Amino acid sequence: MSKDLIRQIVNALVVVGTIAMNGLANALPLNGQLTGEISDRFRVFFVPAGYVFSIWGVIYVGLLAFAIFQVLPSQRQNAALRRIGYLPGLSGVANVAWLFFWHYNAFGWTLVAMLLLLASLLAIYLRLGIGRAPAASPGERWAMRVPFSIYLGWITVATLANVTDVLYLTAWNGWGIGPETWAVLLLAIATLVALAMAVTRRDAAYILVLTWAFAGIAVAQAGAPLVANAGWIAAAVTALLAAWALWRGRPARAVPARPPSA
Repeated sequence: MSKDLIRQIVNALVVVGTIAMNGLANALPLNGQLTGEISDRFRVFFVPAGYVFSIWGVIYVGLLAFAIFQVLPSQRQNAALRRIGYLPGLSGVANVAWLFFWHYNAFGWTLVAMLLLLASLLAIYLRLGIGRAPAASPGERWAMRVPFSIYLGWITVATLANVTDVLYLTAWNGWGIGPETWAVLLLAIATLVALAMAVTRRDAAYILVLTWAFAGIAVAQAGAPLVANAGWIAAAVTALLAAWALWRGRPARAVPARPPSA
């Protein structure tokens, strides 16, 4: 069995296992607790409305598309897939580890798992050269680049939320800065990340995930006008950045050649 085939099988199995475990976490539920119920215990402002988490459905579809695409015999020696190696499998292991830590109330360890997940997705993103590498085939674009852009975008937001949850548990005083102000600062930081992605990568898929999350934060925090208004502003700014990235990312139109002069 070749190394490429082993990599294909391992990544496919881990992706399927990750999706199954996420489903079982709430179907069982794991440790008798629903994922959302645990999240509701944290009185933090950097958290979106419940409907926003439906983005996991999009992420799972993208991961399944990736698992199927990368396991095809025709993709066995795909250079891009070789570059990312077992990183998709590592991201799946980190995802499942986070679930167990979260459901068994080991919240400090959830941050370790989340950072590992973020790092593995960022490594995949960079190795795929999203926004930098030459144009990919439709298969690579929709089964590799777009799914991992969306996944990384969501985990960027989730990491910030995870940090606020852990700090809440430690009763951190915020260096004298109120929790609402910190939430606004986090929204500003995430918006700057979106700006960087628009300028350097023109990655509309990544940025639109942040737009979705920021609007969800604004909805969830309607009772805190400072956070809600900042959320709507961040959502509007990132939506404009996504539109700009889409426009800038369009392939240039060919200019008809002028006939030679007589």
